[in-house]
Amino acid sequence: MTDDAVTVLRYKVAEAARLAGVSASTLRLWETQGLVVPERSVTGHRQYSENDLARLKRISWLRVERGLNPAAIREALDAELPVSDEGTAGPPTEGASTFEIGRKLRSLRHGAGKTLEQVAGDIGIAASILSTLERTSQGVSVAVLHNLAEYFGSTVSSLSGKDEGEVRAVVRAGEWRNWPRTTPGVTIQMLAEGRNQMDCHRFVLEPGASSEGAYKHEGEEFVYVLSGRVEFVLDADQFHDLGPGDSLYFASRRQHAWSNRHDGETVLLWINTPPTF
Repeated sequence: MTDDAVTVLRYKVAEAARLAGVSASTLRLWETQGLVVPERSVTGHRQYSENDLARLKRISWLRVERGLNPAAIREALDAELPVSDEGTAGPPTEGASTFEIGRKLRSLRHGAGKTLEQVAGDIGIAASILSTLERTSQGVSVAVLHNLAEYFGSTVSSLSGKDEGEVRAVVRAGEWRNWPRTTPGVTIQMLAEGRNQMDCHRFVLEPGASSEGAYKHEGEEFVYVLSGRVEFVLDADQFHDLGPGDSLYFASRRQHAWSNRHDGETVLLWINTPPTF
């Protein structure tokens, strides 16, 4: 098996449970408790990665060897470094930056003196979902992430650390840096980096991927469809079905939602100005 094959390996719930030494029902329980959030296939089935398996092993060890309850396990995981493939806390790796969004959100919440329950209630999500986001930077839709950023007076770009690096005047094809992937099926690649007056992104949407709700913010947006098909809904009553070569320009303060309407991958060129994404 090649290295590339290993990086994309996914396990079904029964396989993940067997490898972690627990039952499938235990994995589902841990998910409801916000301890782990696997990705979902297009058909909605759970898919566990190698990192998920490492996390499951760590959860099992904390539960069995230390006798911790779910709340204590969450606190222990929050205080640890990202989990290694061996199931123990290890040093930061190249992928550790994917946890930046969660760390920044937790810092903003603590700075505001708010509990998980307070923020989650104000946003309209479960506290377990917010807890998972703060730990793993995963498990929420683009719409929820936008709403959280607006709630704390920030932007998604700022939460991701996208605007903290040096400006790159030239970004070669295929050398795009990816945002931390918070939403299954949605890959956001940066076409320009640093503090700019425009957010320039390349969105890659897998079949069925969507914003999972509407959101709004300040600014203006331009979307150009490179391939595939996407549906935009503005203000809940204006529907725009866009194909290759089509474009859409709208004020960001309008409620907008989107979804991949293609049975394959959809790729978009997406620009926001000012950088309020």
